[in-house]
Amino acid sequence: LCDDLKMQVPFPFSLLCLQVIKCKAAVLWEANKPFSIEEVEVAPPKEHEVRIKIMATGICRSDDHVVTGALVMPFPVILGHEAAGVVESVGQGVTSVKPGDKVIPLFVPQCGKCQSCLNAKGNLCSKTDLGTGAGLMADGTTRFTCKGKAVHHFLGTSTFTEYTVVHESGVAKIDSAAPLEKVCLIGCGFSTGYGAALQTAKVEPGSTCAIFGLGGVGLSVVIGCKAAGASRIIAVDINKDKFAKAKELGATDCINPKDFKKPIHEVLIEMTGQGVDYSFEVIGHTDTMTAALASCQLNYGVSVIVGVPPAAQNITFDPMLLFTGRSWKGSVFGGWKSKDSVPKLVADYMKKKFVLDPLITHTLPWTKINEGFDLLRTGK
Repeated sequence: LCDDLKMQVPFPFSLLCLQVIKCKAAVLWEANKPFSIEEVEVAPPKEHEVRIKIMATGICRSDDHVVTGALVMPFPVILGHEAAGVVESVGQGVTSVKPGDKVIPLFVPQCGKCQSCLNAKGNLCSKTDLGTGAGLMADGTTRFTCKGKAVHHFLGTSTFTEYTVVHESGVAKIDSAAPLEKVCLIGCGFSTGYGAALQTAKVEPGSTCAIFGLGGVGLSVVIGCKAAGASRIIAVDINKDKFAKAKELGATDCINPKDFKKPIHEVLIEMTGQGVDYSFEVIGHTDTMTAALASCQLNYGVSVIVGVPPAAQNITFDPMLLFTGRSWKGSVFGGWKSKDSVPKLVADYMKKKFVLDPLITHTLPWTKINEGFDLLRTGK
C-alpha cells in the first residue's frame, strides 16, 4: 500500500515511506566473469539523493572495459550508466525531482559549484566518479548490499539493477512523454558521440570528417557531423557489416583498414588531399588514437579522443604531429553540461531533430544481460 500511496500523496508523506527495497540486479563479482543475477538490498536515499526505478538501460563498451580489466573498478560492483527510469523516492533536501518523474541518471553530474561547472568551457564536474574509481556515494558508503556484502556503485549511476540510488546532481528530469526505452541512449552513447562533433570539435558546414569506430557512439558522431553540415564523412571500421547503417545515418564513404597495405592515415590523406578537418577516435585503442591524429590536416586539423583509453597504457607519437598546428582534444559525455543539456536533448528527440532507433540493434529482457554483452563483443 505504501508503494502505491507515495506516487499519489503530497511530497512530505513520501519521506515516511522510505525503506530498504529488495530487487534483482546484475552483480559483477570479479573481472572476466559473467554477470550474476542476484537479489540485492537497495537502501533508502539519504540527504540530496534520489532512488530510481530503472525502466531501460543500454550496454556500453565502458561497462565491458570493467569486465575485462581495461577500466579498473573495485568489486563486487553493479555496472551500467546509460539508462532511464522513474523516481521512486527522494531524500531530504531534494528539489529538482519528485516521485513519479521520468529521469535519466547522469554519470557526469552537474553540481553547479565546481570550477568545471562554473566555467562555460567545462562539463567534467568534480563530483564525478570517473577517474577516481571509488565506487561509493559522496559519504563514502554504498546503497547496495548482496548476500551480506557491500556492493560498489559505478560512475554514480549503477543501472544494471531494478532500483538504484544517485545523487541529486546526477539526475535529470525529462519530458514525461519520452519513450524511456529510446531516450535511455541519451544517458551516454548518443550524447557522447553527437556532442563530440557539435560541442567538442565544433564541426563546421562543408568540412571533412573521419570517424574511427562505428559502434553506437561512433554512429552518433556520424549523426552529429551530418547535423553540423559536414560535406564528407568518412567512416572507418574493420567490420564491414557496420557500413550500411553508417551510410544510412550520413556517412559518405566507408573504408576498412584491412583492405589497404598502407597505414590508414595515409589512405585518408590521399582521399582528401591534405587530411580531414576533423577526426574522431571512438574505439579506445592507443594505435587508432595516433592514426586519427595523423589523418587530420597538419596545420588546423582537430582530432578528438572519444573512446575510453585503456588503463596503464601510454601513447608514443612524433611531436611534429602537433608542432605543425594540429589540435588533440578529449571529450567526456560529448562536452555537454549534463543536467542542463540532457532535458534539451530529449526535447530535441521528441521534436524529431535526430533519430535514435537505428542505434538500437537488439532489445532483450535485462536478465539476459550476458547475451547482450556477447552481442557487443562480436560486433553485432
